[in-house]
Formats: sequence, C-alpha cells, structure tokens
Amino acid sequence: MEDEHQPILILYYNPTCPYSQKVLRFIEEIDLEVPLKNIEEDPKAKEELLHLGGKTQTPCLFIDGIPLYESQDIIDWLNDKKDLFK
Repeated sequence: MEDEHQPILILYYNPTCPYSQKVLRFIEEIDLEVPLKNIEEDPKAKEELLHLGGKTQTPCLFIDGIPLYESQDIIDWLNDKKDLFK
C-alpha cells in the first residue's frame, strides 16, 4: 500500500463568519499551519475562490486544488488526516 502524501492546503475564510472561526479554532487546536486567504480583506482572494471553487462560500479548504466546503466536513477531514502533517 502506498503512503499518503502530505496534501497542499489553502483555507479561504471570512473573519466575520462563525463557520470560518470554527475551522480556524480547530486548526489552532491541532497546531496545524495552513496558508490562509481572507476574502474580506483581499478582493483577489475572493475572485480566486469564485474562479476556482465556483462560489464565494467560506470556509473553503482547498486540498491539492480541490475545494471542500462546510465547516464540519473540513474539520472532519483535517481530523482524519492530521497525522500526515506531523
């Protein structure tokens, strides 16, 4: 069986969104460094999110270029894969 690689992650978030805050707190809890893109402060990031993901919904975690929406889905995925990032 092939070892899983460490995926490339980018989190698009909105600081005023409670669901974004939920994901950010979880990332902090598991001590994971994830590049962040604030779509409220960075119009370019908002355009990227719309272009790459098809909508501006936050939070959105890109995993190797594939968008994952919904805060609980993101948290569940990160929780399942957290050992890859140690």
